[in-house]
Amino acid sequence: MKKLLPTSTAGSLPKPVWLAEPEKLWSPWKLQDEQLVLGKQDALRLSLLDQTQAGIDIVSDGEQTRQHFVTTFIEHLHGVDFENRKTVKIRNRYDASVPGVVSAVERKKPVFVEDAKFLRSQTDQPIKWALPGPMTMIDTLYDDHYKSREKLAWEFAKILNEEAKELEAAGVDIIQFDEPAFNVFFDEVNDWGIAALERAAEGLKCETAVHICYGYGIKANTDWKKTLGNEWRQYEEVFPKLQKSSIDIVSLECMNSHVPMELIELIRGKKVMVGAIDVATNTVETPEQVADVLRKALQFVDADKLYPCTNCGMAPLSKEVANGKLRALAAGAEIVRKEILGT
Repeated sequence: MKKLLPTSTAGSLPKPVWLAEPEKLWSPWKLQDEQLVLGKQDALRLSLLDQTQAGIDIVSDGEQTRQHFVTTFIEHLHGVDFENRKTVKIRNRYDASVPGVVSAVERKKPVFVEDAKFLRSQTDQPIKWALPGPMTMIDTLYDDHYKSREKLAWEFAKILNEEAKELEAAGVDIIQFDEPAFNVFFDEVNDWGIAALERAAEGLKCETAVHICYGYGIKANTDWKKTLGNEWRQYEEVFPKLQKSSIDIVSLECMNSHVPMELIELIRGKKVMVGAIDVATNTVETPEQVADVLRKALQFVDADKLYPCTNCGMAPLSKEVANGKLRALAAGAEIVRKEILGT
């Protein structure tokens, strides 16, 4: 990316009211069959337009073609039973009814590749595509086959690598793996989680990113954050090993979080997607508030490696609020860009 401080989103954006119920995760589709296919494409085009009009540099699909950042990928895999669901605790935080792994997991066909080709056909800007990471995938399932989190994660890593290579061939510039589970299971992350992530990204020539956040702005996550104290130092547990990994970019949460900014020093040398937009509030940031976060981050990451971003996805927000936040992100980045370039 040649532009200084290129902006992007971490993941999802609100869906149109005619496609799915707004401001809700796992919202069921309002369309069916061919109408649903066409509706998703229309929603993707609108999401792309919102991003470009706001001034976002690295655009995405806004996750318009999927209900959820993890389960939509999983439901396309062989070996997972969505009919007989089990209740599990997601990231030790909240109960959810999830599908079960009942036999060897396999990817019979591409999941998002056609959607990525469609996005590529709609824009000349750099595009980023998000996939769930191996550890976050296993934490969103009941495993009744492998009986081992590590074994299942390695199987998912191989499947993700197949998908990622086809996304790259479809013209994706950055492939991002979402790993909020990295903020919870520190021993597993360091023992095999980062290695599994590297396996998912193996052989890719496009840039790779890992997104590690504190979750969507839903009650279970905001309640959990209240228990973390005045300083959130979870990144400190995984950044040292991540800094030595083959992953190019680390995406993290900074706006209105209690993450000490100096923790970014632990990944010095990596490109950093700095979350400068709070997705857990309906208050739209001012450009100056965004700029202030970016200035603080620049103490610990070189300007040519800083990518202003959102803390997480914005699917639970209204379209009006999300668009306001996108505009603030672009405007705040422009303030700092001009300061650096002296223009």
